[in-house]
Amino acid sequence: MHTPTHHRMALFAIVTALCALFVFASCEKPLDDMLIIYCYDSFASEWGTGPVVAKAFEDATGISVQLVAIGDGGQVLSRAVDERDNPQADIILGVDNNLAQRAVDSGILRAYKPKGWETVSSDKVLDAQWHLTPYDWGAFAIIWDSDKLANPPASLEDLTKPEFAKKLILMDPRTSTPGLGFLAWTKAVYGEQMADYWKRLAPSVLTMAPGWDMGYGLFTKGEAPLVLSYTTSPAYHAEYETGGRYKALIFAEGHPIQIEGVGILKGAPHRKAAEAFMDFILSDAFQDAIPLTNWMYPVVERALPASYQWAPKPTTLIKQDPAQLAGSVESALDALGGR
Repeated sequence: MHTPTHHRMALFAIVTALCALFVFASCEKPLDDMLIIYCYDSFASEWGTGPVVAKAFEDATGISVQLVAIGDGGQVLSRAVDERDNPQADIILGVDNNLAQRAVDSGILRAYKPKGWETVSSDKVLDAQWHLTPYDWGAFAIIWDSDKLANPPASLEDLTKPEFAKKLILMDPRTSTPGLGFLAWTKAVYGEQMADYWKRLAPSVLTMAPGWDMGYGLFTKGEAPLVLSYTTSPAYHAEYETGGRYKALIFAEGHPIQIEGVGILKGAPHRKAAEAFMDFILSDAFQDAIPLTNWMYPVVERALPASYQWAPKPTTLIKQDPAQLAGSVESALDALGGR
């Protein structure tokens, strides 16, 4: 038989449990309602893919998305590695095939095989354990402003000619995935003679921008008539401006491929929301947004906009082993005079 004291103690225990449950539920709610993504600048820009897919994801799930732009893909990975003991984001986006092994080896990513994984062709898979899910791909190329330069280069070697002095904008391979992609391109073509090539190239380089966004912006402002970008860049200009002025130069040596990926960080504050976003990446809503916002090829094949007729497809694609890039960044920068 319970005494009044027992009743009060029992009631206190019930109230305490309910309060604890309420506090737990209150803490759980943001885990389901919010997602933080570290990404590169152009993805998060008002004209980029980020706002489009974030809204579509929010509409479909009720989960709000915070896009945090951190320079270029290399900077995104570096920030996540720096925060490994206290992750501030749930997902990193923009880690490509040249950075993938470094990202996996750093131990910051949690493997997750998303819905629709089987729609990705095997040559686009970044990691057998799916620490990274690919979302788009493209081929690097030198873009030529035909209004500013009469005769363009026809090869990597041509870029070293005196007539192209201070006419080329590149991106820094330490911070930029296109910058690292160009380095991989020269490594694949020149091998052990890569540093010698960069010494010959140095007079042609106007600047090494920290990221693609800044480098391409300098190009479109007329600072130089040649810039590192993608074979698909002319499609953008054809869609929103006039096709034909900006051209992707196809080189006989072939062109390196870039595959971009997304991964969940270990210790992600909003793990369930992160998994939901990963399941969203290979959906039609995400993949349909890629061609006219990120100006790359969707990793799940589909019909492309008419403006992609201006995007030439290289006959030869190069896939460089990232392991062979060790030490190459330093030697290339040394050859450029330590820029």
